Amino acid sequence: MNKLITSEFEEELKESYLKYALSVIISRAIPDARDGLKPVQRRILYAMYDMGLLPNRPFRKSATVVGEVIGKYHPHGDQAVYDALVRLAQNFHMRYPLIEGQGNFGSIDGDPPAAYRYTEARLEKITLELLNNIDEDVVDFVDNFDGRYKEPVLLPAGFPNLLVNGAVGIAVGMGTSIPPHNLAEIIDGTIAYIDNPNITIEELLKFIKGPDFPTGGVIVGRKGIYEAYKTGKGKITLRAKYEIEEKDIIIKEIPYLVNKAELISKIAQLVREGVIEGISDIRDESDKEGLRVVIEVKRGYEPQIVLNQLMKHTKLQDTFSINMIAILNNQPKLFNLKELIEVFVKFREESNNKKNEI
Repeated sequence: MNKLITSEFEEELKESYLKYALSVIISRAIPDARDGLKPVQRRILYAMYDMGLLPNRPFRKSATVVGEVIGKYHPHGDQAVYDALVRLAQNFHMRYPLIEGQGNFGSIDGDPPAAYRYTEARLEKITLELLNNIDEDVVDFVDNFDGRYKEPVLLPAGFPNLLVNGAVGIAVGMGTSIPPHNLAEIIDGTIAYIDNPNITIEELLKFIKGPDFPTGGVIVGRKGIYEAYKTGKGKITLRAKYEIEEKDIIIKEIPYLVNKAELISKIAQLVREGVIEGISDIRDESDKEGLRVVIEVKRGYEPQIVLNQLMKHTKLQDTFSINMIAILNNQPKLFNLKELIEVFVKFREESNNKKNEI
């Protein structure tokens, strides 16, 4: 006989909402501090590895990968899984893409990717370092949602992926925004920590100069970088990289997560409205070799003055907020730079100990 449980509506609402919030934080939006992956990302990479989609093997349809992930590990919407797969392959989102895509995987102009029945995918070479020795019991495995398969709790992660590729995620009541970094700098900083666990943030900055965004750009000043690395939170100003050729302004790189097509459209709108003066034409000459936006300056106007107006009124200068929240032991935590490196090193030590016990 079922037992009737009574409770105040307000208390039940609070408890249910708290459970929902924790589920979103831990199971969807915030990456783990050790392998730097969200659950759906980890499941996609492991499923592709299990399918044999290695860098030296043929591509397979993305639809096949999505079906494998949904059927075995992640019983959620197919579009959500495909969106996560696509992002792992986009070189304008990921500093070091973890999936190699073939076909239309979207663009920096905001063009959507083709449907998953048209695109193909396989793992990138660097991703093998995240999966190295996974078959040797170096990480724990748990039952999948229906108990028919096993999935890894974490990937072995041969490099600090969270700092290398960064992460962006919005959960209930909190979000994470960790910038990507140069792989060589992060490795050098990690080695320096291993050699001297008492190393300071200031000393780590000798090896890790600052974020390294896939779309390039120039970071203005170092105060925001230091503040973020020391406390886990901060803001940095990103500015487009440009050259002035005769009277033309040539944009070579733009701030991270800025949509190029929307940026050009915004400049044209401001010129029409008279907010920005001195521009006669804008051309997007970007190709496979790289980004190139040409802004023609009218006679009688100084390119530098026009550029100052562009920086003031458009996203040629933008702000990136850093909030280094990640999951550790099923709890969200704000980390500084040294703490993230420390967590990674301890995780690797534990993995190596498990391997040596076998």
